[in-house]
Amino acid sequence: MDARKLIVSFGAAVLLLGACGGSSDGTATDTVQATASAGFDDDDVMFAQMMIPHHEQAIELSDIALDPTVGASEDVRRLATAIKAAQDPEIAEMKALLSGWGESTEMDPDMDHSEMMDGMLTTGELESLSQLRGAAFDRAWMEAMIKHHEGAVSMAQDVLADGVNTEMRALATAIESAQTGEIAEMRALLG
Repeated sequence: MDARKLIVSFGAAVLLLGACGGSSDGTATDTVQATASAGFDDDDVMFAQMMIPHHEQAIELSDIALDPTVGASEDVRRLATAIKAAQDPEIAEMKALLSGWGESTEMDPDMDHSEMMDGMLTTGELESLSQLRGAAFDRAWMEAMIKHHEGAVSMAQDVLADGVNTEMRALATAIESAQTGEIAEMRALLG
């Protein structure tokens, strides 16, 4: 084999190994490069692109509950605080994965996400919820959040069945576990 063919063959092997994830010496740069080149499929991309606005709406629901004018109970305020604390970093993680894969971090902004994703509330439902006060607000908020969480759990189960990316599967497992626990807690509070 002449030197030129050897160089081309070696270059192709390096590219192939790089596409499979490469190796790492543990530096932050290597971690980002490994994540960016990790295997993913359309299911992983769709899950992240849909879960980002889904999580953003859960944060919006939490912000409504944390508004002092609605008079939410301590239990609802505690849940809202926990939901925000969990979902803000998950949004950042999904955006980082999508960016690392060279994929858009957003779905069509003009699209009504409430029609495509289970558990999403319409703008009218959000406005109606924000007009409630006290115990009526607590009940409506928990019912809405249970529905919202059930949608997220369903989406997580879908990507666990069909997705291939290790980081996305770990995130989906965490979402499924945390939100299933919060659903059980809210159902217990509702009696």
